[in-house]
Amino acid sequence: MSKTHRTMIVLSLAAALLPSAVLADRERDYDRARRAVEKGEALALTEILTRVHSDLGGEVVGVEFERKRERWVYEFKVIDPAGRLWEVYVDAATAAVLKREGH
Repeated sequence: MSKTHRTMIVLSLAAALLPSAVLADRERDYDRARRAVEKGEALALTEILTRVHSDLGGEVVGVEFERKRERWVYEFKVIDPAGRLWEVYVDAATAAVLKREGH
């Protein structure tokens, strides 16, 4: 099983366990992302993951899609091999890693 496929399964399982208010936010993220991809303003999540997989530095445990500074951004929550949580911001149109914040 590919890492991307495994990540998608983990995200799907996590979504199934979230409270309904959080699920509603995720549904809005999905709708915004779908529309942005259809308009050519963003790459699909699977394409982004393929391009930035090695740059993320760990296992993806969450993802958000939002508008920041006039561009669409995927925000990945990543757990590195040492167990630290990172937020990695990726330009949705170019797959460029914009910023990485550790917690």
